Amino acid sequence: MAKLPIVTIGDPVLEQKAVEVPKITKRITKLIDDMLETMYEANGIGLAAPQVGVSQRIIVLDVGEGPVVLVNPVIASATGEDIDVEGCLSIPERWVYVKRASQVVITGLNEKGKAVRLEADGYFARALQHEIDHLEGVLMLDRMLAEAQVEEGESPSEEGAGE
Repeated sequence: MAKLPIVTIGDPVLEQKAVEVPKITKRITKLIDDMLETMYEANGIGLAAPQVGVSQRIIVLDVGEGPVVLVNPVIASATGEDIDVEGCLSIPERWVYVKRASQVVITGLNEKGKAVRLEADGYFARALQHEIDHLEGVLMLDRMLAEAQVEEGESPSEEGAGE
């Protein structure tokens, strides 16, 4: 595995809609492994392929219950409403309030190419929506309700930490 550079706001790849992955190849599997390593090294809870400069529809997450990999994820349904603080590895040192659905159903493929359906709520639902937004070229700043006040050197609690 190799740690990948995380692109930051201003890089055009973050503003583009990512392309679907037609097939899980060895190259895609290596990218997924490298994305997981990069996410853990950066102390993130989620990472989308565009954040490492790759315009493909792949996300990885770990909200404390083990890694989740989704290829070509789609939000099949979204209900409820929740406002909380989010951060982003591609927008360092910035925390904002974002309104998201409180429950989502996501469909896609796992790292082996098998169809998966995830039902998520709370923090996990928020993280999934944040990462899928990256695949659409949407940043948390595009959905920002207000800037969050966070003391220097601190980050919000895990419940509102975002990516």
